[in-house]
Amino acid sequence: MSHDHIVSPKLYLGVLAILLVGTALTVAAARVDLGGLNIVVAMSIAVVKASFVVLYFMHLKYSHRLNWVFGAAAMLWLALLIGLTSTDVIARLTE
Repeated sequence: MSHDHIVSPKLYLGVLAILLVGTALTVAAARVDLGGLNIVVAMSIAVVKASFVVLYFMHLKYSHRLNWVFGAAAMLWLALLIGLTSTDVIARLTE
């Protein structure tokens, strides 16, 4: 059972524009010294950009709800791995 969804080129160009603006924001944020907030800003921009890629270019937005569950589980697992790695790095830096 196939539920193909046709996405207009206009939407793809809009998403492309958002990704290009996100890339420009990433470069601009890298040139500003925000101290410990640099990683927070960079990761926030990366999460927004990755969300647009997954939702529109990988068609998760128009996908079956079970795919949403697996996508959320993958993001939760990634957040857990990044969080645990961050605690180890922070612990080593404070020694």
